[in-house]
Amino acid sequence: MLLQMDWQGDKLSELLMQIMLITFAVVTFVVGYSIGSFQTMLLIYASGFILTTLVTVPNWTWFNRHPLNWLDPIEVERNPKPQPLASKKKSSSKHHQK
Repeated sequence: MLLQMDWQGDKLSELLMQIMLITFAVVTFVVGYSIGSFQTMLLIYASGFILTTLVTVPNWTWFNRHPLNWLDPIEVERNPKPQPLASKKKSSSKHHQK
């Protein structure tokens, strides 16, 4: 069965991505500035980007800890969604147009 990432897992994935990319950017800048090598800086950030992608993009099990419980179609038919009442402004404006 193919599991899909739940809402809280999606939020966790996005938070991890932001933290990891910012952390790698800071580390990359510090190391690149101290060494004075632009090539090393690019390699470190590319490695961080790849690691971040491997951690946050796949649908790992820790992103599926809070699954949504959907109603069966039969339950939906038994308990239909209540329809909103018409607003008073619309009904009063219809009376003025007649």
